[in-house]
Amino acid sequence: MTYMLRLSMLVILLTGFTFGKSFSQLTAPGSTYSELTQYPQATPNDPIFIFCGSDGSLQVNTAMAGEKTFSWEIYNSQSGEFESYQNIVSSGGQSSITQLADGGYRVTVVSASGQEVYRAWVFNHSYMIEGGVKESTCDFFSLEAVVTPPSSTYYDLNSGVPVPLNSGYEVEWREGESIVSRNLNPTVYNPPTTDTEYVLVVSDRFGCQTELPVTYYSIVTKAVFTAEPMTGEAPLEVVFTNQSENGDSDGYEWYFFKDLDEIKQISQGSTAPVDSIKEIAYDHSPIYVYENSGIYMVKLVSKKTSEFYTCTDTTYLETHIVVDTSYIAAPNVFTPNGDGVNDNFVVKFWSMQEVKISIFNRWGRTVHVYENSNVQGFRNTWSVSAWDGTIGGRYASPGVYFYVVEGRGRDGKKRWAKGFFHLYRGKD
Repeated sequence: MTYMLRLSMLVILLTGFTFGKSFSQLTAPGSTYSELTQYPQATPNDPIFIFCGSDGSLQVNTAMAGEKTFSWEIYNSQSGEFESYQNIVSSGGQSSITQLADGGYRVTVVSASGQEVYRAWVFNHSYMIEGGVKESTCDFFSLEAVVTPPSSTYYDLNSGVPVPLNSGYEVEWREGESIVSRNLNPTVYNPPTTDTEYVLVVSDRFGCQTELPVTYYSIVTKAVFTAEPMTGEAPLEVVFTNQSENGDSDGYEWYFFKDLDEIKQISQGSTAPVDSIKEIAYDHSPIYVYENSGIYMVKLVSKKTSEFYTCTDTTYLETHIVVDTSYIAAPNVFTPNGDGVNDNFVVKFWSMQEVKISIFNRWGRTVHVYENSNVQGFRNTWSVSAWDGTIGGRYASPGVYFYVVEGRGRDGKKRWAKGFFHLYRGKD
């Protein structure tokens, strides 16, 4: 946007001059904003041209013919007068001055046919910004900045009274596309776990914008982990995967709690603090075996050590690890005929510590015994082949047999089961 102002009509040639029919005007190529002065006394008002951080320029175009003298002047605020700046003699209709400092400028165009006079104010808006991270702790960090706006002042050409030009600047701290704060010196809580660049953006009503990047170097950590599986029979092997952010390689503490029911029993009727921790590990990603049935919680503490602080973060599992209670199940049909289907008498165990399975014929004679004093690995109700259907190396006769299962579960409870099953030998 440009403003055109004819300040004097000293010759008859310019009387009746209209902008719509003439090329005479003063412009400011490259300016980003313009408005009129608000002189306290002087009239008429002159255009103000704003350049964002670059050297200003002015250009006058005239429709006068023939050789012309373009007399450029700059305003001296001390004397209140315009002083010679540059003189150009040309037969062309255009004259420019560039790399202008802040101030008021006047150009007088003189030819054999008359004279034209134009005025304007030029301001180069450049902000001085200094800033950085003032304070950084485990809980917050502070951003600090000092903004020095340009001192833009024009003067009433009659009285010499200074008139400050208010830029109305605003500030924003940004992280990427997000606005963190509109305060110049904000405090940021919950610091990120990675080094992060924040940008102070200073913008004003003229459309000028200046940026200052500031890097926050993280001294905090965030504890994150997963556990798999979360349920199963004892002994249950659980793999803990550490996904913590920005922690020290040797700064992890794992707290494995006792069974929830056990903790309740210990604390019942007691006012003393309860030791609920069963074991502490310092591995990066431990594997923990739950030998007994129960409901368990796990806590991870992650540490980050810097020059002045040791920052920690703690997280718990969202749900408990459930190690199922003991369980026994046996089939009621058994077909050891070599067809690969149901050829063994399979008893299913769940969270058992020890087990004894006795097989009897219809007359009560013991035909087979299976024992295991340390049952391991029967996850997802895996099963054990308790009998292959032979007695002394020979096939047992078809018919009804009885079983008795005795054992102790990893929940500490005794388990017992009995029943009968049919042994069929024929093939379909």
